[in-house]
Amino acid sequence: MDSDIFSKFSLKGKVALITGASRGIGEGIASAYSKAGAKVVICSRKNRAIEEASRKIMESGGEVLGLAANVSASNDRARLIKDAMDWAGQINILVNNVGGNPHFGPLAELAESAWDKVMDINLKTSFIVSQSVYHAWMKDHGGTIINVSSVGAFETIVGINAYNIAKAALIHLTRCLAREWGPNGIRVNALAPGLVKTKMSQALWDGPLGVELTRSNPIGRIAEIDDIECGALFLASDASSFVTGHTLVIDGGQLVR
Repeated sequence: MDSDIFSKFSLKGKVALITGASRGIGEGIASAYSKAGAKVVICSRKNRAIEEASRKIMESGGEVLGLAANVSASNDRARLIKDAMDWAGQINILVNNVGGNPHFGPLAELAESAWDKVMDINLKTSFIVSQSVYHAWMKDHGGTIINVSSVGAFETIVGINAYNIAKAALIHLTRCLAREWGPNGIRVNALAPGLVKTKMSQALWDGPLGVELTRSNPIGRIAEIDDIECGALFLASDASSFVTGHTLVIDGGQLVR
């Protein structure tokens, strides 16, 4: 084994932009990247939340630029990329973590406006931010893009299937970008987490349903945020330099039940 193998996981000298990073998985990934040596740019719609997330990273000794931005809005996206480039001069890593499920219910009752919102949040925004970073830096300098999908992309679950469809499309977008942008030195991969213990998902894991999900999972527990952080660090670092167009499922075996 290469005696310097651990250096491949270092992000020293890199700049990472993580969207939706004021809490949960996004905040965890930003913290992990900072500890691995990267400068991080984090954004969220709420100024107070992003200030708090930035404070935590700075108190851990990290370099961070926290910006309030709604990446679904074109003006905010443009400002985000400009401010990131003005601050750091480069964007080597992009994590498209923004997502959500504003609609719960069967597809037969899904309004067109709700469909548009689900696709905008989970698919379109990731594409447009990736395209913006491509033109701002990665086209000429290479880089790494990670799209945060979900195990829902591989399942059908009545009530959240619009979300699942969008996350499945995000995986195919990942593959398409990996093929088109590979010659520019850009790797594009996806993460597909299962249920993770976050405040947003607490209603699912903190109660009888959580007990059942834990019992039925081959590994016998629900993921912690640091389980996802480790996968995100691998895909962002030189440790995965020959990996692109791939979806890393982190679900404790949920899909093999």
